[in-house]
Amino acid sequence: MPEGRLLVIGLAGGTGSGKSSVAGALVETAGEENVALLPQDAYYRAQPHVPFEARAATNYDEPGAFDHDLLVAHVESLLDGKAIERPVYDFTRHDRSDRTLRLASAHIIIVEGILVLHHPALRTRLTLKVFVDAPADERFIRRLERDVRERGRSAESVIEQYRRTVKPMHDLFVEPSKAHADLIVPEGAANRVALEVLRAFVTRHLSGAFEASASSERARAGMGESRP
Repeated sequence: MPEGRLLVIGLAGGTGSGKSSVAGALVETAGEENVALLPQDAYYRAQPHVPFEARAATNYDEPGAFDHDLLVAHVESLLDGKAIERPVYDFTRHDRSDRTLRLASAHIIIVEGILVLHHPALRTRLTLKVFVDAPADERFIRRLERDVRERGRSAESVIEQYRRTVKPMHDLFVEPSKAHADLIVPEGAANRVALEVLRAFVTRHLSGAFEASASSERARAGMGESRP
């Protein structure tokens, strides 16, 4: 269990903006063993009793689609040094899987998703709030490619959903949440300067955390040696 103050990074931004690439770069910098990654889209609400057609038609880009209470509770548990059972979402079924992924607490917690900066209770748990930005046409292309390749969607269904809910919800909820960001990263992971700033921030935090842990170990060892 990590000691000392944990770093909680929120990565928000529109669909296809490059949030996952930025998160991946930070995980690579810190080392997987030092990061607990919470994708917001793992926290879509379970709908086991809703017919498939209705689940497919659900607006997954508005705040009510997410189980914010569970996500915030999991962040709190990680901050308390406790492991969690992170949900696994099945995008082919449009429902939460029966499986979970066990995540231990770590020095760095990354919460990544379109509405990470929208929910006030989640924002208050974030040490650093980042908004990853990209042009709308590039975001759409990335989403189309991802949903067809990774989520078993047809191109037609992705385009229909983008017109029906993705773009309207982006304009209504996602884009305004940029105002809460401490740092805005245009072009996502392609922005090497911004990415290096984030990498340095993470590295500096880890160095401090490791030094604090070493000092604590030395103090405990000293107390043990002083005993008769």
